Amino acid sequence: MHTQYTHADFAGQALNIGLDVGLKHWDAAFYLGQAYHKTVPFPPDPPALMRYAQRTFPGATVRVVYEAGYFGFWIHEALVKLGAECLVVNPADVPTADKERRFKTNRIDAVKLGRSLANGDIHGIYVPGHRAQQNRSLVRMRSTFVRKQTRVKCQIKAYLRYYHIEHSEELSDRYWSRAYIRWLESVSLEFDSATEAFKMLLKELLDLRADIAQITRRIHRLALEDHYRTDVLLLRAIPGISVTAAMIFLSEVVTITRFKGLDPLASFFGLVPGQNSTGETETDTGLTPRRNAALRYMIIECAWIAQREDPALLKAFTEYCTRMPKNVAIVHIARKLLNRMRYVLIHQEPYVTGVLANG
Repeated sequence: MHTQYTHADFAGQALNIGLDVGLKHWDAAFYLGQAYHKTVPFPPDPPALMRYAQRTFPGATVRVVYEAGYFGFWIHEALVKLGAECLVVNPADVPTADKERRFKTNRIDAVKLGRSLANGDIHGIYVPGHRAQQNRSLVRMRSTFVRKQTRVKCQIKAYLRYYHIEHSEELSDRYWSRAYIRWLESVSLEFDSATEAFKMLLKELLDLRADIAQITRRIHRLALEDHYRTDVLLLRAIPGISVTAAMIFLSEVVTITRFKGLDPLASFFGLVPGQNSTGETETDTGLTPRRNAALRYMIIECAWIAQREDPALLKAFTEYCTRMPKNVAIVHIARKLLNRMRYVLIHQEPYVTGVLANG
């Protein structure tokens, strides 16, 4: 009697894996096509996941999806090197049933991701290269330190108000000038304990100011590198755009051609309105909460400057203000400014004031 051995071959079939990643272990939900197989715990190790997939489903095309967030893109890079197709998705884009939202576990999240991948219900976000990721970290760090500085300034103001300490009329805390900083250094209270507490706050502020200046200088040096120099010069020619703003734009967008037009780019910035509609009723909800926070803040700040420096934008802003509040009008100016930035990068042509007045 002869024993016949049959080796399974899954060539031409897709193995879809929903991966819920954690610090100490991963949960992987396996779908062969759209058929659920099982959920397996793994150590946080891409090779271990791939060995299991290739041993259990030899010949299958391995497709993996996980949510963007704390772990960045190194898992994506490792899986792609091992031969898998990998998507990184925005957690907000994953279809979620009410039961899954109310009863949330790592296993349920993995199954949800795997099911959505198998059904073709999700699309991956753009994954930047190593240079873009690491340069972006420097630019983002400046924003982090600026937020810390703002927090400390608010604490200093609160401290002064708490003890009713007022500065002279010649000084102003609007710009935190050198004269104002010197006055802060001279502040003393009745008891040394309170004075020391205030000095600690002031020291933190001065350290943050020095760190921000150092990071800004490093960003300016980065802007002079071959990879960025030409695009920074093109963007700097547009009224309202500084070197730092240009580097925020370039580090976050990375590749302007990945956006098919102005509307997708404006949506990425969050310069589009939200809307609720029920039956015949449609309600605008203001700017959508879905945005790149750094880019939207940057483009709005630059728009306030640009509308003062560019005659065409000033004219448009004045007209908008006749029929809407200024804080709404500036969003329209920001969109026009974004169109100018997109145009010069795509066409690699310097901006000339007035030429793109209708943009």
